[in-house]
Amino acid sequence: MSASSPLAQTAPLPPLIELDRASVVRGQVKVLDSLSLRIDQGDHTAILGPNGCGKSTLIKLITRELYPLARAGEAPVRVLGQARWQVDRLRSQLGIVTGDFGATLAGLDGLSVEDAVLGGLFASFALPPFREIEDHQRERAAEALERAHALPLRRRCYAELSAGEQRRVLIARALVNRPQALLLDEPSTALDLVARGHLLASLRGLAREGVTLVLVTHHVEEIVPEIGRVVLMQGGRIVGDGAPADMLTGERLSQVFGGPVRVWQDHQEDGVRYLAAAG
Repeated sequence: MSASSPLAQTAPLPPLIELDRASVVRGQVKVLDSLSLRIDQGDHTAILGPNGCGKSTLIKLITRELYPLARAGEAPVRVLGQARWQVDRLRSQLGIVTGDFGATLAGLDGLSVEDAVLGGLFASFALPPFREIEDHQRERAAEALERAHALPLRRRCYAELSAGEQRRVLIARALVNRPQALLLDEPSTALDLVARGHLLASLRGLAREGVTLVLVTHHVEEIVPEIGRVVLMQGGRIVGDGAPADMLTGERLSQVFGGPVRVWQDHQEDGVRYLAAAG
């Protein structure tokens, strides 16, 4: 192939997330211990492990709420190939869905669903004072709400929504900047069975649209069939990394969660779902 051909000139996409021996110490405890992980764009990935294994710290590391131990001349954390990011620009490329955001939004008196989503355009929970919202921005909010199956909620008060409705609005808020990927922290926590089913169906639709999913969870049932890679964490380290069929076994999960775990597969027309229970 000649150097002048279009294919030769196409640069490879940078990794979505790249950690190089990243360590984080909180108090006197090393909660992440020399963690190395690369997730490419389009590589739908679940990061699975018990509470206290370092998953929340990993999220805060990626979103720049925490910083790794410094190493001279090296960058332990890169997002989309860059070691330095402004937080608002980072969130325009990598949508964040976490319960922490939801609790903050619920505490704002009278905040409408539309305004909660519009705030994502400004990396702000409340809309900037005296900022005039233009029609094209409201159209962006409506588009994001529709993608998250939450458009009928547009005029509602965010604090008055059910947990499942709030979670869909958080996804819309993350989508309003049309990011390349979503980082989801325990997305189905506190949802009933029906709300969880709606949420997981929305995630499957987004994956098929080309939005890369990075799911951080301790619930096996959140791992939708589109996710082709599972990373197992325990004690601040990665202890397994591979295809769901290889990682989601009773033996592996019993070791990771520190107790007996049964795993079975639910074969459906559109993919395989994994289910797990203790004992």
